[in-house]
Amino acid sequence: MARRSHAITIRPSASSPEARRRMLATRRRDTPCEIALRSALHRLGLRFRVEWPLPGTRRRADLAFPRLKVALFVDGCFWHCCPIHRTWPKANAAWWRRKILGNVRRDRDTDARLSAAGWKVLRFWEHQDVGEAASKAASTIRRRARKLVIG
Repeated sequence: MARRSHAITIRPSASSPEARRRMLATRRRDTPCEIALRSALHRLGLRFRVEWPLPGTRRRADLAFPRLKVALFVDGCFWHCCPIHRTWPKANAAWWRRKILGNVRRDRDTDARLSAAGWKVLRFWEHQDVGEAASKAASTIRRRARKLVIG
């Protein structure tokens, strides 16, 4: 079996105990925003997969409807560079800028790869209204389901 080489990223030490605590408390999955969206979609009668591995990548969708090829992502404002709420840390600024902009590049690459494979990608910001996000997702999912049945 071939070995994969991974670039080693050396993280700078936390700028304060409070910053360290915040970073340790930040979840990669099952964030309050993701759970709220899942609950709203479930109430609308939709069933989905959580943390679904995306084809051809080592990445995962927060929520996926694999048969319909719909992937949903709930992006955190800090980690994904929200145009409204983004902030740039002052401590270890260069490292954080590279990290956050790398996340954005990976997001765009994921979107492009999935779109090329016939997937519909929906991204929501953590600050968006959950009801509106669920409604938009539901209408997209139902539209794709109708095309699948008709098509």
